[in-house]
Amino acid sequence: MIIESKRIEDKGITWTLRCPTKSDAAELSKLRFKIDGETENLDREPGEALLTPEDFEKIIYEDSIAEKTLFLVAEVESKIIGFTRCEGNKLSRFRHKAEFGICISNEYWGYGIGKTLLENILLWADTTGIEKISLKVVQANRKAIELYKRYGFVEEGLLIKDRIHKDGNYYNTVVMGRFVDK
Repeated sequence: MIIESKRIEDKGITWTLRCPTKSDAAELSKLRFKIDGETENLDREPGEALLTPEDFEKIIYEDSIAEKTLFLVAEVESKIIGFTRCEGNKLSRFRHKAEFGICISNEYWGYGIGKTLLENILLWADTTGIEKISLKVVQANRKAIELYKRYGFVEEGLLIKDRIHKDGNYYNTVVMGRFVDK
C-alpha cells in the first residue's frame, strides 16, 4: 500500500515520511547494511541476509500493491536515514495480524523519528482492519520496549537465550503485541 508523503519538523530537524520508490532500492540496500553494523538490537550482522538493490526493487513493488503491507522511509535532506516495514499475513487463519520492525541510522536516534514511524504504522494498521500487530525486541533494548508499551503493546512472551551478541553472551527476545478489540 502507498500513503501520501508527510513533512515533519521535530526536535530541530525537518524530515520526510514517505513510501519508497524503485529509485530508492540501492540506497535502501546500503542503509540496511550500515544499520546492521551500528546496533545489536536488530537480528543481523552486517552482510547477513543481504538484500540487494534488486531485492529491494521487488519488495517495494510488491508492497505498493499489497493491501495489508506498508513500507515507509524517513528521509533527511534527500537521504534515507531509516525505514519501517509492516507486513500483513496472507494466510486465512492469520489475516487479522501483521508484523513490523523499525530501523534508524544511529546518528538520527533521539529525534523522535522512530516514534513517528510507529505512530504512522499504527494509524495505517487501525484503518486497514489489522486487529493484531506484533514485533520482537531484544530484552536489553528497554527504551524500545517502553516506547511500544506507551502505544498499547503488551509483552506476550519471552524467548530465552534467543540470540548471541558479539560479546559472546546470550540475550532474550521479548515478543510484543498490540490488539484492537473488534
